[in-house]
Amino acid sequence: MMNVKNIDHVTAEIIQSGIGVTKKVLISQEEAPNFAMRCFEIQPGGSMPNHTNLVEHEQLVLSGRAKIGIGVKVFEIKKDDIVFIPAEVPHWYINNGDEPFRFLCLVPNKPDTTTILK
Repeated sequence: MMNVKNIDHVTAEIIQSGIGVTKKVLISQEEAPNFAMRCFEIQPGGSMPNHTNLVEHEQLVLSGRAKIGIGVKVFEIKKDDIVFIPAEVPHWYINNGDEPFRFLCLVPNKPDTTTILK
């Protein structure tokens, strides 16, 4: 199945575990056989807590900047940076900039569970 759509016409959902975080599912598991594509936006001062997923993440930063923790390492990332997060590795985000931090996130179409870590 082929499909073309505009990101501005995709409804954003609020991510309850985050602060100031929304997600748009651009290509769902039902629309593509191997990968789902999502777009996350974290508002200035917003964050996602430390968590793990059962699937890997491939990400491309579209705008803004943020501090991100992956395992025990911390990175400052910005527009055009590419991020790989292996499956089951703890990770978190803090938008320490003055504009929304927006990134694409591709994940394989496999069962996934998000586990928030203390």
